[in-house]
Amino acid sequence: MAETHVLFVEDDDVIREATTLALERDGFLVTAMPDGLSGLESFRADRPDIALLDVMVPGMDGVSLCRRIRDESTVPVIMLSARADSIDVVLGLEAGADDYVTKPFDGSVLVARIRAVLRRFDHSGGPQNGGPGSSHEASDPERGVLSFGDLEVDTEGMEVRRAGAAVALTPTEMRLLLEFSSAPGTVLSRDRLLERVWDYDWGGDTRVVDVHVQRLRTKIGQDRIETVRGFGYKLKA
Repeated sequence: MAETHVLFVEDDDVIREATTLALERDGFLVTAMPDGLSGLESFRADRPDIALLDVMVPGMDGVSLCRRIRDESTVPVIMLSARADSIDVVLGLEAGADDYVTKPFDGSVLVARIRAVLRRFDHSGGPQNGGPGSSHEASDPERGVLSFGDLEVDTEGMEVRRAGAAVALTPTEMRLLLEFSSAPGTVLSRDRLLERVWDYDWGGDTRVVDVHVQRLRTKIGQDRIETVRGFGYKLKA
């Protein structure tokens, strides 16, 4: 089995070297870069399996680098932020990051987050625990196509169309939509979405859910997913 190639962009020499060694001990192939510009060059040259981007790096900050990567690829991105309450966390998620880890971090926590993100991408056919669509009859059972107004979700082909036009989603956005599609009209709590989509069985920051829901709304229609205050979100049936 090929090693998972990690692009790691971090300007702090000590953190960069220590984290690189920790990831390599866990079997990852790591390319470490000290700034955003060299990180972008490495991404384009090597096409890694996942990118770890520190928010505050010189040349091109991590948020800008995330946007550039997302313009070219759906490769998973994890942002590294020094403060859990920083606006940089939200900016990184809005730029297209799939998750974030707060510094200082334990090496085992970072590895767990990396593996969780990679599992989502390896199993982009739908969330675990039965998968979406198991509790909702498809509009076209033979093809596994679910229809919600002008929105069509092909659960087998992993394709989404809105008014006949293809909608480009990242794997995380696709898994989120599949989770909603499996229970249209049912309110799904943020904690449930964290567990089913992000594989968080230990809790997590619900801002990850909120930002991804907003990103999904911009692609499938702002009124398609309804906010139920104090409870969560639901896909309008």
